[in-house]
Amino acid sequence: MLSLRRSTLKYLQVRDYLRSLVVSELRPGDPVPSERMLCERFAVSRMTVRQAVDALVVEGVLERVQGRGTFVAPPKVDLQVRLASFTEEMTRRGMTAGVKVLASELVRAEPDIAEALKVAPGEQLVHLHRLRYADDEPMAVEHTWLPADRLPGFLDGGTPDSVYVELDARGLIPDWGEDTIDAGEADHEEAKLLMIKPGKPVLRISRRAFTGDSAIEYSRSAFRSDRYTLWVPVARPQPAVVPRKRTEETGAAAPGATT
Repeated sequence: MLSLRRSTLKYLQVRDYLRSLVVSELRPGDPVPSERMLCERFAVSRMTVRQAVDALVVEGVLERVQGRGTFVAPPKVDLQVRLASFTEEMTRRGMTAGVKVLASELVRAEPDIAEALKVAPGEQLVHLHRLRYADDEPMAVEHTWLPADRLPGFLDGGTPDSVYVELDARGLIPDWGEDTIDAGEADHEEAKLLMIKPGKPVLRISRRAFTGDSAIEYSRSAFRSDRYTLWVPVARPQPAVVPRKRTEETGAAAPGATT
């Protein structure tokens, strides 16, 4: 038991040392000290060093490059769940957003897309398939559908630079929405576009955005999980509102009831 505890403490020392280097000395892309150097510095086995490095790789602090070694990973982008365009989110973080349009077309609504947008199956939709960049690095693959009958001529001048800017110009900017977030694995197409290996984890976000009571946008996006961390602000719930109880006989408020 004592030996196991010492091994755990050594692993934590190596991990914390590497983390402090990343914070105070090293920059993204810099190599970390070799396993041999770490073994000698902390008088531990290679297995202990690898355990510490593995933990930081899982956290996204370090990354292994096959045939080259272990390096400081690029910092993750904090993806806050809110109703904003990709361009707005990247600009807020001081990054330059980019986009590659993979498809821009009118399509017929498949049943699941029709249900999301509350339109009839087969109704005409605007479909955009785009690859999103931040500082020239691929970040997300995105499919977006919009009801074509509410957006006449939407694609006449080519694909708009920003869907939300175009919606705003038409008085249809979304004022509320809902996101569904799941963990998934990149398929072959997504992996090729995002420059990751097939099967690597991705963050899948499906969004419905509304203007008033009508759905104006439905999108499905796959974000690189090695470049994003999900940030969700939380708050204590408000006390429940309890209606005043009234007696059947008099209609007066029951003793102890709240208003």
